[in-house]
Amino acid sequence: MAQARQLIERFWEIQNDHDYSKLIPLFADHAVFEDPAIGRVEGIEAISALLHRLTRELADKKMHFEVLEIAGDEQVAWSRWLWKRPDGDIEGVGLYKVRDGKMIYYRDCYAVPPTG
Repeated sequence: MAQARQLIERFWEIQNDHDYSKLIPLFADHAVFEDPAIGRVEGIEAISALLHRLTRELADKKMHFEVLEIAGDEQVAWSRWLWKRPDGDIEGVGLYKVRDGKMIYYRDCYAVPPTG
């Protein structure tokens, strides 16, 4: 059984619902979340606050994610995805570490679009 891959497949099923707070139960208490546009967020309380904020800020945006591929085993998974946005698509990769059925580490890798 590929526990990490299954968890990340579930993560992506939830992601396009646009209620990112539904992702909170997938994270371990001591999880780390890293994103080039957001930075490093540590611990379930900080991750929870971030996901609630993203739900509020992105709720009315006309965007979604398209998963191009997911691979993984018991402890590690990765995904390649396309963030479909009105102002231009962004391709990225997510790296995930899983322990005891929860994400302990999540890092997105992509080029941050210029603002303005």
